Amino acid sequence: MKKIIYIGISVALVGGAVVTLMNNKKQNEADTAIVAQENNAVAVRVAEVVTGALDDNFVANGNFAPAQELNLAAEFSGKVISVLVKEGDRVAKGQTLVIIRGDVANVEAQTANANYQNALNDYNRFESAFKTGGVTKQQLDQARINMVNAKSRLTQANIHVGDTRVKAPFSGIINKKYIEVGTILSAMPPTQMFEIVNTSSLKLKVSVSESQVAQLKVGSIVKVKATVYPDKEYVGKVTFVAPKADESLNFPIEVAVTNNPNNEIKAGMYGSVVFGSTSANQPEIMYIPRNAFVGSVNSNQVFVVENETAVLKKVVAGKVYGNKVEILSGLKNGDVVVTSGQINLSDNTKVSIVK
Repeated sequence: MKKIIYIGISVALVGGAVVTLMNNKKQNEADTAIVAQENNAVAVRVAEVVTGALDDNFVANGNFAPAQELNLAAEFSGKVISVLVKEGDRVAKGQTLVIIRGDVANVEAQTANANYQNALNDYNRFESAFKTGGVTKQQLDQARINMVNAKSRLTQANIHVGDTRVKAPFSGIINKKYIEVGTILSAMPPTQMFEIVNTSSLKLKVSVSESQVAQLKVGSIVKVKATVYPDKEYVGKVTFVAPKADESLNFPIEVAVTNNPNNEIKAGMYGSVVFGSTSANQPEIMYIPRNAFVGSVNSNQVFVVENETAVLKKVVAGKVYGNKVEILSGLKNGDVVVTSGQINLSDNTKVSIVK
């Protein structure tokens, strides 16, 4: 009797276990189906289409360069007998910097002057004699040629005399001095004498992208800052916009900046220039993040999330404002566009939004 009871209990336990296992299997299958359904949705990040005012300013960085700089070289061979400036001196245009020994040049100028006076006297005599028939027209013409040639040689000799006094070609500062009293200068190859820079005004050289250069024009007034003076602001003027991009597909720009009386900005310093509209009242526009576009802004395609589905839509893009792009048509205020995950999407793909 007891044996029969034990057998009954065992059967009941086995039956209960089988029922439990079957119920667990059904639950697992249901859970797996839910997970599979969820895994079909592509995870994306999104942003909302908004309308508002955007600042179209952008900043470009570069280095300040002097408005004028020159390595002044010798044009005349000779020995330096006097150096009238030193490094750091301010010089004016036309100021004498160096005196070169000019004994030979002076003698040549005196000889040339004497020859010219003789040729001039001969011409005057021949001209008077020609009026009375004392000389022929050919003789008078030859006297005129001799006089003109003598005057040319005198002019050249006087230029050589002037070359013995080397003068500043423009106002600036002596940045480097390469010669001393006693230096023998050579005209070929030319001996370097000074490096002169004019920092009363400077050029800030920067580069901008293709989308940015379209907003720039020569003559525009811009804001300029020097990195070492973050609290100071200078006024600049666009003086050059490159008509051709460089190897990096950027466009070189030059901005002229007037230095203050103390010449705070030094050539070679880092600076930045703020390009863009100076108007305080910017119009309101519809815009989306730049990374919402499929591929690039030029594609004019974005994914819009509708009922948890990514729908590929064609739009018309306007101006680019940094990382934001104006939308002229194709979207409406409040639409939700995909900004990350587009590579995994095709039209009408189910999506799940990642916060």
